[in-house]
Amino acid sequence: MTRVRFAPSPTGMFHVGGARSALFNWAIAEQSGGTFVLRIEDTDAARNRPEWTEGIISALAWIGINGDSPHFEGPYFQSAYEQQHRDAATKLLKDGRAYHCTCTRDDVKARTGSEHQGYDGHCRDRGLTEGAVRFRTPDEGVTVVDDKVRGRVEFPNAAMEDFVIVRGDGSPLFILANVVDDMEMRISQVVRAEEHLSNTPKQQLLWKALGAEPPVWAHVPVIVNEKRQKLSKRRDKVALESYRDEGYLAEAMVNYLMLLGWGPGDDREIMPWSEMRPLFRLEDVNQAPAFFDEKKLRAFNGEYIRALPRAVFAARCEPWLDPSWDRSVFDRVADLVQTRVAVLSEVTANVDFLFLDEPVFDQASWDKAMKPGAAEILAGYAERLETVSWDPDSLKTALEEVGLAHGLKLGKAQAPVRVAITGRTVGLPLFESIEVLGRERSLDRVRAALAKLA
Repeated sequence: MTRVRFAPSPTGMFHVGGARSALFNWAIAEQSGGTFVLRIEDTDAARNRPEWTEGIISALAWIGINGDSPHFEGPYFQSAYEQQHRDAATKLLKDGRAYHCTCTRDDVKARTGSEHQGYDGHCRDRGLTEGAVRFRTPDEGVTVVDDKVRGRVEFPNAAMEDFVIVRGDGSPLFILANVVDDMEMRISQVVRAEEHLSNTPKQQLLWKALGAEPPVWAHVPVIVNEKRQKLSKRRDKVALESYRDEGYLAEAMVNYLMLLGWGPGDDREIMPWSEMRPLFRLEDVNQAPAFFDEKKLRAFNGEYIRALPRAVFAARCEPWLDPSWDRSVFDRVADLVQTRVAVLSEVTANVDFLFLDEPVFDQASWDKAMKPGAAEILAGYAERLETVSWDPDSLKTALEEVGLAHGLKLGKAQAPVRVAITGRTVGLPLFESIEVLGRERSLDRVRAALAKLA
């Protein structure tokens, strides 16, 4: 049975690149009827905070990877396997595949005359019984990594130094722990970011030295920003949680992340998970860096929002609606809102004017709309609002007539009215908004804007 693993380290945020790798693994697990193993790499004490681990689990659950599925297993914690890591090191020492070393970096530099030179094998045959533990790499030949994405990759053994697997204080290094954990959990396939490719020949040598066949490897392309720089949490918006909290839909995020480096082979881009999953193949993943385009993600999200059933859309909006707001009023404009927002956090600014005693004026919008002649338009429209039939078409016709009397087309005439009613120059359709707001409140706002102008 295929067993894939996703092994993040708690860092306080869940990187979108990690989410993409998790989804690729999840697709493989579901396709094959296999298992997705979640393992938390928690041996770094500074990062071992329960809330960060919970953040990983919560972020994965948001994109549909959780214990509700029979394909999910875990979470396991690397720290729980420390004895197995130590036992593996002892076996390698006993078999002559590793040795103790007391050399410092300065010692190596003094012998080689270069701070860039790798370890020179000085302690290989000294028979030491203490110090760090180094793995003895082959002196000749190549280590071949057959990668599902990269193809055949050869690493000359002569260029690979004897690397440390246990520190001088006896604590195993990640490279050994990672291999032992994968062996313990019977991992058959490893899908991860390409920056780990350089570690793969070392891990493959460890697998074989410990008497097991290495897993199938696949190293997926790095994700870059618009400047083709690798996404960085110090510079870029990379936390999956930030997109969730901004009002992106999980299904849109899943769709977009799956297309970073892979495509279904046709012109479709908007595809639900149920259609993408059976089409996904590691062999079809591109080797070139994948561009994370937030504008395109926004467009995807807008498509998904517009496709939601109306009741589902209203329910998804709840976190962005004040508890005191009358939901029957929101229901009257929900259809209009749904066609205009790209992320759910934009819902608030589109509808708050309906629930406030007076609109919150955006100063730039006020300055743009309240130009000479605005007072005349507002005064004329206020007069018409007192008696006009209260429906969008009649409200529109009334403003058209006021504008015509002052030599203005509707587009120009409605600008000051929109700002008076909503506080902004953009938003929901004006006349439907006025209808929902009601005659008395609409009149109050137009008159208040007149007073403010005066």
